[in-house]
This record gives sequence, C-alpha cells and structure tokens, in this order.
Amino acid sequence: MHEIAFKNPYSNYFEVVYEDNHLIAVNKRSGVLVQGDTTGDTPLSEYVKLYLKEKYDKPGNVFAGVIHRLDRPVSGLTLLAKTSKALERMNEQFREKQTQKIYHALVKNEPPQTEGKLIHWLTKDSKKNISKAHKQEVAESKKCELSYKLIRTLDNYFLLEVQPISGRSHQIRCQLAAMGCPIKGDLKYKFPRSNPDGGISLHAYALNFLHPITKEPLSIHAPYPENSSWDILKK
Repeated sequence: MHEIAFKNPYSNYFEVVYEDNHLIAVNKRSGVLVQGDTTGDTPLSEYVKLYLKEKYDKPGNVFAGVIHRLDRPVSGLTLLAKTSKALERMNEQFREKQTQKIYHALVKNEPPQTEGKLIHWLTKDSKKNISKAHKQEVAESKKCELSYKLIRTLDNYFLLEVQPISGRSHQIRCQLAAMGCPIKGDLKYKFPRSNPDGGISLHAYALNFLHPITKEPLSIHAPYPENSSWDILKK
C-alpha cells in the first residue's frame, strides 16, 4: 500500500519509469543537471536521493550512483544505481559498450540519407562548453561514431532515431549539426531559435542492458515530455 500511496514530490524534475532493489531509472526533465557542477544548482542525483529517502523513510544517507549522464537541456532516460555493486557492474557494461542507448531527435533539415553512420573526430572547448566535429583526426581529438535513421517526416521537422556508439561530450548534438541537421532549439549548435522551455528536442528514449545482479535483459523506455516541443508528434 505504501508503494501505491507515495506520490513523487520531485515530479518537476523527474518521473520514475523503473525501480527495483538495485536500480532506479527516471525520465529527466530538460534543464535539470544530472551531476553537480560549478553552477551550484541541485542535480538530479540529489533529487533522487531525497525521493528514495522520503519514499522508504530511510534514516541517514541514501545511495544513488550516477551511471551515465545527459546534457542539461536534454530530456529522457537516466539510470542510477541504488547499491555500489550495481553501480560498479553497470559502469563496466557502459565502459565495454554492452548497453544500447537510443535517442530521438527533432531536426529542421532532412538528412542526406534515410539512415547512415556518422564518424567524426571531436575536439572540446571547455571554456565555451562546446564541441567541434572534424572529418579527420586532429590534435587532441577523440573519435566518435553514431548511427541514425529517419523514422518520421513532419510538416516542418524530421524525427531521427540515433544510437551513439561512442560516448563523447555533446556527441549527438555536434555530429547531427555537422551533417546539416541541428537539433530543434539547440542554439549552441546553430539552430536559429530556442524552444519555449529552454531545452532542446533531444530525448533519451530507451536503454537496453543486462540487469547487473540478475543478468536478465532489460529494455526501459521514457515517454516524451508533456507540454513541450514534442507535442508536435501528436498532430
């Protein structure tokens, strides 16, 4: 009964889409930090700890280990570990590229092909917090790859499904822009207008992986945000 009665007091920041004794997967709102940074803003990890502490009436500290991160303006699926063992094993899965991450992106321009693979070498400007894609390896660059496919054509936008193969900073945003398809609302990567909510139309839609304890395959999905730029998909 306690499970049913508990209402998430932090629903302005995230909704829970999966939870067991070892993991909690949440649908993060755009604009929410995943981990703390120099802004001093409260990150998602702290909100999840507060949620767990209140839901289970836990005394003392609560563990919620960040397994992977999303950029602040990106919405969608974020996985955290409730135990150190789960965190260690999930970190290894991500490191060994044994997980499958699926993103959806709304872009203004039609991609040159309905599906394909992008390979770039990214450099990072830490002061401006922006990455640049190069067609060939340059000094201090890191190779990045993703695959994409066009899954829906709208009146003014195109919906792409994207699977990153590597995990570089701003990779999807930077690579799609380099292809001529900047993400809706992403001013940093040359989209001309911001979205009303200040986020960008990139959503971490699904994650496929093996459960760190039971070894069972899991496939978790996060619905599109309500009352957002994603509402155009309902038309």
